[in-house]
This record gives sequence, C-alpha cells and structure tokens, in this order.
Amino acid sequence: MPVRVVLADDEAMIRAGVRAILAADPGIEVVAEAGDGRAAVELVRAHRPRVALLDIRMPRLDGLSAAAEIRRLVPQTATLMLTTFGEDDHIGRALGHGASGFLLKSGDPRELIAGVHAVADGGAYLSPRVARRVIELGGGRLTRRPAARDRTAGLTDREREVLALVGAGLSNAEIARRLHLVEGTVKTYLTSIFTRLDVRNRVQAAILAYEAGLVER
Repeated sequence: MPVRVVLADDEAMIRAGVRAILAADPGIEVVAEAGDGRAAVELVRAHRPRVALLDIRMPRLDGLSAAAEIRRLVPQTATLMLTTFGEDDHIGRALGHGASGFLLKSGDPRELIAGVHAVADGGAYLSPRVARRVIELGGGRLTRRPAARDRTAGLTDREREVLALVGAGLSNAEIARRLHLVEGTVKTYLTSIFTRLDVRNRVQAAILAYEAGLVER
C-alpha cells in the first residue's frame, strides 16, 4: 500500500509543486490538501494518513500548533514540517513539539520523497541543511560538538552505529537490514540509546548524532 499523505500549505503553487514531486513516486499517495492548519487537522482526522506534511507558517492555525493537535488526536500520523531558512525560532519550537522531520522548501526534491518514506516507517528525517542549521542554534557547532561527543562516549560501538543511522534518517527496518539485525533488536538498542542520552524522540537523537559527528555528510 502507498504511504498516504495529507499536504498542507497556504500557497497553492507550493502545494502543486510538492504534490507533483510526491506523485512521481508510486509508493506515495496525497489523499487530501489543506490551505491552513485548522483544515489540515480536520483532514487528518477524516483520512487518517500515515504522514501529515505541514508548512510551518499557515493561517488560522500554524503548522506547529497543527502538528501538536494531530499528535494528540491522531497519534499514528507522523508529522513532517516544511520550512525555509531564516525560521530559526520556528525550528526550535518544532524540536520541542517532537516533529518527526524537517524539510527545506528549496531543497532537493529527492529529500522530500525520502523524508516522507522515512517518517512513514517510524524514522526521523532532517534535511542536511536544516540539520546543520539546527545544530548551530544556541551556541554553534564547534562549541556543541565536544559536549555531544562526551554524551555519546558511553555508548557501545553498536549503539553508536545505530545512532548514526538514526541520524541519517533510516527507519528501524532499514537499520536492521544495514546491520544484519532483527528489527526487535534495533528497537531494544534505541530504547537504551534514548535512555542513556536522555532524549525524547528520534529527531533529538538524530540531531545529537549530527552534533557528535557520527553522520556522514
């Protein structure tokens, strides 16, 4: 079955472009579109998609507030945020709200397709340019890297491998295939990693992987 997506952006041309990119992948189906955050929430409640692709800035209800409502009302729907450079405050808020991923509107179209599949499979996805910008927020990459390396130093070699693949946006199933493990073992590793690093979700873990220099760029 294709990944069912609800797409929300207040600019009709942006929606059309995103829809056209997603339509190029037979494994993705856009089931509904919205021009504001409130409509997006209602469409997600009606269609129960696997992914809600939300612009951060929208009328009636912004994308972050819509994502919070979706997670409360339809927790099985993953939220993937569309952003532009210069929206640092919004990115910071989104991190606190536990979004599953961040994509740049001006990014590579392949990132859009990869991001939808990643969060649909339970993974996290950060557009590389967004990831670097997030890392720089609140102190800069050079000052944060030593602290991140200290936090990850206590992980086992295998846990570091798993964390690096989370940072690269892979789902549990993809990590299992890459490391020749069963998926249940990957979940066990992730539980241990989240606890030892004191992170709440995959996006926070992915950012820490970037900060520690574990993700190849």
